Amino acid sequence: MNKKLLTLAVAAALTAPAAAMAEAVLYGDLHVSIDYASFENDSYDGWGLNGGGAMPGKDNRDNQIGVKGSEDLGNGLKAIYHVQINVQLTDEANGLTPNDNVARGTDNIVTMQQTYVGLSSDWGTFVVGRNDTPMYTSTAKLDLFSNTMADYNNTVGFDDVRADNAVAYVSPSLAGFQLAGAVVVGGGTTAGYGSNNNANSLADAYSIAGVYKNGPLFASLAYETLGNELYMNTAISQGPRTSVNYISDNYSKWRLGLGLMDWNGFTVTGIYEDQAASDSSFDKQMWQLQAGYSFGSNMVKAMYGAAEYSNLDNNDYSTWAIAFDHNLSKRTTAYILYNQYSHDLSNNDWDGFSIGMIHHF
Repeated sequence: MNKKLLTLAVAAALTAPAAAMAEAVLYGDLHVSIDYASFENDSYDGWGLNGGGAMPGKDNRDNQIGVKGSEDLGNGLKAIYHVQINVQLTDEANGLTPNDNVARGTDNIVTMQQTYVGLSSDWGTFVVGRNDTPMYTSTAKLDLFSNTMADYNNTVGFDDVRADNAVAYVSPSLAGFQLAGAVVVGGGTTAGYGSNNNANSLADAYSIAGVYKNGPLFASLAYETLGNELYMNTAISQGPRTSVNYISDNYSKWRLGLGLMDWNGFTVTGIYEDQAASDSSFDKQMWQLQAGYSFGSNMVKAMYGAAEYSNLDNNDYSTWAIAFDHNLSKRTTAYILYNQYSHDLSNNDWDGFSIGMIHHF
C-alpha cells in the first residue's frame, strides 16, 4: 500500500466520530535501543541505534501502531478487522543513506504488518489479508528476547513468515487445544523471498499448527511448506544464489515449542525447528532454550541456541544472551542485554550489548 494512502487512512480512522469508533481499539509498541557490537573480522566495531546500520541481530525494533475492532452482526457472529503498520523511528534503522531520507520521500519508512478482515463466532475465526502464519504464532510467546538484538529469528535462525494474501482459520479452544491453518495465494512480495506475482495456486504455500495451553503449561507443533512458484523460484530466495541459505525448490519446516510460563515467577521455554528443501540443497536443524525469573518489577533471563547444517560443513553456529528487565510501569519496560554469536567459519563471530526501552499503549 502506498505510504501516503496509508497515512491518510490512519488519520481518517483517528478523526472518525466517537460513535463510529465505538468498537475500534488503537494500540501500539514503541521500542528504542542504544546498541554496541564488535565483529571478529573488524568489519564493524562501535555504536548504533535501534538495531540499524551494520548492527547484528534484528535490524529494527518493530515500532508498531495498529487499529483493530469488530462489529456485532447478530446470532453470535462478528465482523473483525485489523490494520497494523511498522514505523521506522530513524533513518539508520532502515539502512538509508544521508541523501536518501524521509524528507526526500523514501519508501518503507512506514510498512505494512498484519492487515486483514474476517468473521468470528463460536465456530472460530476466519480472516483474509496479510497475516502471520500459524507456525509464526505457534511459538511467538516463547521468545523472551523478542524484537531485541537477541531475537530468536535473527540469532538462532527460526524462520517466521508474515504472508501477503493469506487465508487463515483459527479454531476455538477446546479443553486447552487450538488448531490453526492458512494457505497463501500468489501476488505478494513478503517473507524476504522475492516476488511471487506469477504464482497461480490457491495453496502453493500452507501452514498448520496445533497449540495446547493449560495454566502455565504450553506446547505447540507446527508444519509449513513454501512452494517453489510462490516463494522459492527467485534469485533472492533466502539471499543470493551464492548463499548457503539459497533454496531452489520447495522449502518445508516443522517446529516444536514447549514452555512453562510464569510459574511462581519462573519461565522456561524450548524450541526445535527443522528446515529442508525438497531438492536436498538445504537441510538445517536448530534449537534454543530460554529461562527467566521475575521478582517484583524485575526479570532476569538467559538464552542459548545452536544450529547445524546436515549437508554443509563448517557452517554451524551457536548464540547465547543474558538480560535484565525492569518494569517502570505496567506499560513501560527498560532493559539491558548482552549477546554473543559464534560461527564455525573464522572471522564470523560477534558480540554486543543493548540498552533499550519499550512502551506499550
